[in-house]
Amino acid sequence: MRWLDEMQHKRSLYDDVSHFKWLQAHLNPYTLDEITKDVIEKIARIKEAAGCKAATVNRMLCVIRALLNRAHKQWEWIDRVPAFPTRHVDNARIRWITRAEADRLLGELPGHLKAMAAFTLATGLRAGNVANLKWAEINFKLKHAVVHPDESKNKKPLGVPLNADAMAILKEQKGKHPTYVFTYRGKPVTQINTKAWRNAVRRAGIKNFRWHDLRHTWASWHVQSGTSLPELVELGGWATFEMVLRYAHLSSSHLTQAADRISSGANMVKSKSEGGKNES
Repeated sequence: MRWLDEMQHKRSLYDDVSHFKWLQAHLNPYTLDEITKDVIEKIARIKEAAGCKAATVNRMLCVIRALLNRAHKQWEWIDRVPAFPTRHVDNARIRWITRAEADRLLGELPGHLKAMAAFTLATGLRAGNVANLKWAEINFKLKHAVVHPDESKNKKPLGVPLNADAMAILKEQKGKHPTYVFTYRGKPVTQINTKAWRNAVRRAGIKNFRWHDLRHTWASWHVQSGTSLPELVELGGWATFEMVLRYAHLSSSHLTQAADRISSGANMVKSKSEGGKNES
């Protein structure tokens, strides 16, 4: 309860509450100083046995570690924090869809989710930034939107250029709500990964596709259309260049000039051909 009280500023506090609710039955028998590496490992295996993926287990483990670190360093309730590993997660997953698949998906979505998904495909914004987008953050004249540092994943402001598709979507939303751009039944959208979303994905015949994969799709389309990786870093608001390298294999246009540096062109082919004739 002290953690929740002191973490009111945390954007993922709702997720912490969900973790704590699940952990309550497993940690209640222990005092803080009785939570050992073995206890935590046992809980992690129970989570895995329930069908949770490694990334989900890791999020829970990170919350436990953060709470124990705070109890040790700031509250001075325990003398030490047990060292425990997280699960291995393959971060190489890149799932994107073609424009034809995107059109099918948009055609299956209800109105409010269709507008939000289309806006994501046009801007690459994360789900939370789309859901919380306000009219005050949009400059129609400059075709520009702003994500403030407290709403950005890397805690830095992000300027979002609005292309023709994004502008058309925004104009369709005008007049629906005085503050928020995207709403459902007059209220801000709080849930995106809903049953309606999952059913639409299924009806569109698309497998293994999450909402965040719309951002992967946006980035993949950009690279395939010739956007350079440094440009993509700025457009997507990634913290490091390394984070966009996973899209580099989708296009080699940014390396064409480098590849041409050692090319002898037709002369090499011609000389080889002529050499072969002379030998014969």
